[in-house]
Amino acid sequence: MELVAGCYEQVLFGFAARPAEPWTVVPDFTHHAHSASLSAVAVNNRYVVTGSRDETIQIYDMKKKIEHGALLQHNGTITCLEFYGTAHLLSGAEDGLICIWNTKRWECLKSIKAHKGHVTSLSIHPSGKLALSVGTDKTLRTWNLVEGRSAFIKNLKQNAHIIKWSPDGERYVTVTTNKVDIYKLDTASITGTITTEKRVSSLRFITDSILAIAGDDEIIRFYSCDSQKCLCEFKAHENRIKDIYSFEKEGQHVIVTASSDGYIKMWTLDLNKIKDVPSLLCEVNTKARLTCLAVWLDRASEMKENSDKAATSSQANEDEKSSIVRKNKVCWTDKSDKTVKRKRKITPEKQKLEAPLQKKKKKWNSSA
Repeated sequence: MELVAGCYEQVLFGFAARPAEPWTVVPDFTHHAHSASLSAVAVNNRYVVTGSRDETIQIYDMKKKIEHGALLQHNGTITCLEFYGTAHLLSGAEDGLICIWNTKRWECLKSIKAHKGHVTSLSIHPSGKLALSVGTDKTLRTWNLVEGRSAFIKNLKQNAHIIKWSPDGERYVTVTTNKVDIYKLDTASITGTITTEKRVSSLRFITDSILAIAGDDEIIRFYSCDSQKCLCEFKAHENRIKDIYSFEKEGQHVIVTASSDGYIKMWTLDLNKIKDVPSLLCEVNTKARLTCLAVWLDRASEMKENSDKAATSSQANEDEKSSIVRKNKVCWTDKSDKTVKRKRKITPEKQKLEAPLQKKKKKWNSSA
């Protein structure tokens, strides 16, 4: 398990997290990933990708611990990245484009002018058949990924900067400054609104009906999507919270938070006692101004640790998922799309990710 976080100081941090009593977080690597601050990070079962204000997407092979190359299709800050399964990556940027990448050869399958302004956020439906995006043109757009075209456009009163599907795909939320609107999929209408005092900087579905919301303060709040009531709130950091990530491991629900105070913290949440404050598992001080966060889970190692029977069952599930992905035909191929031919990836000589160096840490301390 690897905590990966980007920062204003152009560095990608990697920390190995080890579940135990107590949990531990050990520095694993640092990489001067970009020539400008990092703005987005995404993970799948093998790769970590980062986006930056330098207009590039960097790829890292986590199994081999090497830098894999760079993608150069966008003109403008990379604002959002999201994997679908093992075969596809979607990217959005300030140039208004959404690009669909094949992660086997890292080719741009299609480049779409999605918004007249910036693309601020995108989210892929759990089925892989739909995607949503919002931009600075005050629109929410629904994309049919099977046919590769725009399916629906909804005008918004203000620019939304976050959009997110629920895990079951039955609802989605948009964030406009300090307001979270909750939509139902079958009606595409707002079923409720959550309003916070400060601007919302990140949110995460903890379950299909519980949202974790963080913003320009030190507080994390859990809300019910059904009642829009705050179920719990607690002070997580000493400065504003920039990103939230969550995952389940061995029946334990874990939340990871990153803040401008430089800390990454891991918390355990008891869903049966949602009103109780989560327990702090561990924390690490990066001494950098963090901007984005994700958790790479080494599924292969986990399967090896399980019994042969469990490993076989897991592989069968993965095969079934791969089959579903192929049936959905998520790949948007359009050979007539001239914008795809404009740029392709640049793959430099593959480099090993560096172990943390004390000198570099001092440099980041002074710049932070």
